[in-house]
Amino acid sequence: MWEDFKKFALKGNVLDLAIAVVIGAAFGKIVTSLVEDIIMPAVGILLGGFSVEDWTYTFNGAELRYGAFTQSVIDFFIIAFSIFMVIRLFTRMKRQKDVPAEEEPEVLDKKEELLIEIRDLLSKEKTGQ
Repeated sequence: MWEDFKKFALKGNVLDLAIAVVIGAAFGKIVTSLVEDIIMPAVGILLGGFSVEDWTYTFNGAELRYGAFTQSVIDFFIIAFSIFMVIRLFTRMKRQKDVPAEEEPEVLDKKEELLIEIRDLLSKEKTGQ
């Protein structure tokens, strides 16, 4: 059982996934800070000190903080858009890197050229030309 676990845990896919989770968590913190500490205060300033997070509704002594929920939804869309843009950037960079260089024409020796000619002649005879 231990050997099977080591094979599973040390596979490249599992390690890649673990690294992706750690990096994703760190990136999520950066984007969350960007939204909470820079973007939303700037939006509040542009709207004259308006804050969605303060919206509440009191009903029979119970306070419904729908503003906090609305703020979380706005944060989600900003974070999702930020992650989309980063992934799009990485995808474009990867595509540019994956473009194959033009291959040089293959140089054939005399034997290969003769074999190609024989093949072409035989195929012409089969088709009746």
